[in-house]
Amino acid sequence: MSNLKKFTVHSPRKLPVIILADVSGSMESNGKIQTLNRAIASMIDSFAQEEDVRAEINVSVITFGGEKAQIHIPLQPAEKIEWQDMSAMGRTPMGNAFGVAQAMVEDRSIIASRDYHPTIILVSDGIPTDEWIPPLNNLITSERASKALRLSMAIGAEADNEPLQSFLQNQHPEIPVFRADEANQIKQFFRFVTMTISSRSRSINPNSIPVLNFDALDNFDDLDDEYTGCF
Repeated sequence: MSNLKKFTVHSPRKLPVIILADVSGSMESNGKIQTLNRAIASMIDSFAQEEDVRAEINVSVITFGGEKAQIHIPLQPAEKIEWQDMSAMGRTPMGNAFGVAQAMVEDRSIIASRDYHPTIILVSDGIPTDEWIPPLNNLITSERASKALRLSMAIGAEADNEPLQSFLQNQHPEIPVFRADEANQIKQFFRFVTMTISSRSRSINPNSIPVLNFDALDNFDDLDDEYTGCF
């Protein structure tokens, strides 16, 4: 009788996506928070449909509004998330959000050593109301977060470009701050993020960053009519 081979079934490695979402009071105007809610929910739904043995897309949403940042959605598989809409209120504690994100990324009980490098996305429509430079520097130079793909989007004309641009430093220089001057561009941005992360999850090595096709942002022509207002 031949010996039976023993096989060890390994669970997929996490591919973390962490969104830092501005939910300050200014996001309530012109339907910005509603558009952001729908765009993130749609992205999560798309991730939940992905099936790949190499990478399991996990999503967390950290909101910053009021006095401090909060974890709106703890990092978990996209398919397990039951989306709850974010509400807009108060100030813009962006620096606090950077600290929360760093703690999450560096915590090996949340993101294990075997997991893939995360993507961290910063979305804001205003000016930080707390000290943001030291927390940002700590985030982007930390051992694990420094390896993350970082993307940022400025919503509306009042968004402070300096922290959004600084968030992108020390990585590919061709990655721009995306600007959403109309509501439909928020949805376009998150469709671009969906395409980029899905491409990573299916690649042979999800730690390698795919070529980012920024032209794709202008090629989504099936947007809902309600997403045509200006900020």
